[in-house]
Amino acid sequence: MGESGNQRGKEVEDGDTSSGVRQEYAISPLNLCLFAIRNQFRSFLVILSKKVKKKVLTTRTGSKESVDREKRLALIRAWEESEKTKAENRAYKRHNAVVLWENSKKASAEAHLKRIEEKLDRNKAKCVEKMQNKVAEIHRTAEEKRAMIEAYKGEEFLEIEEKAAKFRTRGYSPKKYLPCFGS
Repeated sequence: MGESGNQRGKEVEDGDTSSGVRQEYAISPLNLCLFAIRNQFRSFLVILSKKVKKKVLTTRTGSKESVDREKRLALIRAWEESEKTKAENRAYKRHNAVVLWENSKKASAEAHLKRIEEKLDRNKAKCVEKMQNKVAEIHRTAEEKRAMIEAYKGEEFLEIEEKAAKFRTRGYSPKKYLPCFGS
């Protein structure tokens, strides 16, 4: 009220100078938000404090306390928007870091799984080959045993035929040594 024009900043007088009411232009909230969004918090505070000092809103009925309160609230809103933007940017960077970490771990796990599958395929092929060799060995051994059985059968038949020929030439029948086991 009793302050000079230099203390209040630049003043723009209305077309009607007879009323003595001075009108000043204030910083719009939109301009404050735009500054905060650009993440220029330090320079923003310096510029804001200079602009607010220059353009203090006063009217004939306004008081210095209400102007200070408006100034403080504008600074708080600007700080709040700036901090929210910073927090959002930090969260975005952290989110991207988590996505990159997840993708790298997935790729690593998939590569490890592929190596394990290849190793299992090689082991399976080796085991199949071993089993096939084992089956072939068993078959060969069985054939040898069958051949031996056939050879023994042939020898027994020869012995039986020789004994039968002997019995025929001598004229007597074969004797049972243990009658309880025979038929």
